[in-house]
Amino acid sequence: MTDNELLLAISEMMDTKLKSELRPLKNNLQTVADEVHQIKLYQENVILPRLQTIESCYTDTYNRYKDYADKMDAAFADIELLKKLVSEHSKMLQKLA
Repeated sequence: MTDNELLLAISEMMDTKLKSELRPLKNNLQTVADEVHQIKLYQENVILPRLQTIESCYTDTYNRYKDYADKMDAAFADIELLKKLVSEHSKMLQKLA
């Protein structure tokens, strides 16, 4: 056997060995790609709509609170005024009694 024939035989053996070891890697890579695709679909079809629902609820609640913030300040001012009036009227009624 000449050196070239020997090198060719070694090269073919290495190619065969390399191909047999790459085949499982290709299968695993496809499996990983399929799993990533499934995760992306789950995120798109399940998680994203739920997040949008949660966001919508919080946004609505925030807008309601924001709209009533000014009214709450006015209500607190009215309550303070009522406290003073009730206190004065109470004193007047005690004097009359």
